[in-house]
Amino acid sequence: MSASYLEQYDAASDADKPYLARRWMDTEPLPFFKELRQKRPILVTPKFTLLTRFDDCREVLNMPKVFTVEPYVPKMGDYLMMHDDDALHTREKSLMQCMLNRNDLTAVREMVGKVSKEILDDANGNIEIVNSYCRMVPATLVREYFGLTGAKRQDLIEWSYWNQYDTFHNQPFDLLPPEKSQSIIDRHNETSKALGMFILELIARRTLQVKAEEITLSTLVRLDDDIVTRMLRTDYPKQLEFDIKRLGINAGGLLIGAVETTSQAVAQVIQYLIQHAEWLAKAEAAATKESLTEFDGIVWEALRFVPITPYLFRTTASDYTVAKGTGHETVLRKGTYVLPVTLSAMFDERAFESPDEFIPGRNWYNYCHFGFGSHECLGRYVAGVMIPEMVRQVLIRQNVTAKAPIDYKSGPFPEQYDLAWAT
Repeated sequence: MSASYLEQYDAASDADKPYLARRWMDTEPLPFFKELRQKRPILVTPKFTLLTRFDDCREVLNMPKVFTVEPYVPKMGDYLMMHDDDALHTREKSLMQCMLNRNDLTAVREMVGKVSKEILDDANGNIEIVNSYCRMVPATLVREYFGLTGAKRQDLIEWSYWNQYDTFHNQPFDLLPPEKSQSIIDRHNETSKALGMFILELIARRTLQVKAEEITLSTLVRLDDDIVTRMLRTDYPKQLEFDIKRLGINAGGLLIGAVETTSQAVAQVIQYLIQHAEWLAKAEAAATKESLTEFDGIVWEALRFVPITPYLFRTTASDYTVAKGTGHETVLRKGTYVLPVTLSAMFDERAFESPDEFIPGRNWYNYCHFGFGSHECLGRYVAGVMIPEMVRQVLIRQNVTAKAPIDYKSGPFPEQYDLAWAT
């Protein structure tokens, strides 16, 4: 009988322990996390600490001043998400949530459906779906709905890609070789410069258009409605400190979180369903119904098994005892990298009945697909219609099959996934 994960871990040297844990997180996450939840819910390694139970993850994510996003700071260029529970974070997230009006969601889903259908129709039954579809659809939405007009979609994809890679997959606890880590930083810096130049040009161009619209409103048709236009049309009291620079930073932020995250979620859900014939059949049947509630529930439950990331990450600003009063309470010292393992939390029987079973229609509020707490994804409601609609447009094709599993090309994101269907 082979040794358990914890037996192997405890027998390893301190230098090897973080690498063992990372390997299991990447290759055998569900059984590894299940053993941790049962036997050692908080695993303290020499490089990082894993929290694997639902309540412990929520406890940490609800205290942003104690468990901070300090690792974001050198990566995000003063975007609101690198701020922890301060005035700027609250103010700008509220402003952007106002701009991303949830009343738009029906129209957003229709737009996503239209763009998706056009790409798939043109594919004529064969497509490499990651680059031609999973990334292309949200990049189109970024232009048409968010308002980053004038950019090539391939540039938008690249800018999102390297920002996401460096911020979320190039941290000390990722244990990357120094030369690879630096190459990712270099690409991020390079693409951020290009994005910054584009945002400057965009804001200057769109500001002139809005001013021209205001001057000649009686004789000109108003500009198309999009988020950048809404931001530029709005008069902000100076006390809000939302000047043209802050507006530009937030316009860029709309892109960063939209493309690569959506692409990964869509590709992985499609693969999961193709690999599980029972749920593929049920999803295909639900995809053609007038009400899409059942279909969307299947998508979100599939994403529980294959989320875009198995964990979030924070840094402790002070010593803190987590899970106090339980048998696994642990003192986390100041400066610790803490990884609330949201994938594990979504398989915790304390929050999910029969967690190993595929059960659509679960309590939405217990899912961790968009994070939790004050740093929950700004665009979660847009993603909440875009992701299932993109999956649906694929599954309404006849006899969809994959030629091979997703190829990640040794990186964190899906890079190639070839699909075919009957035409």
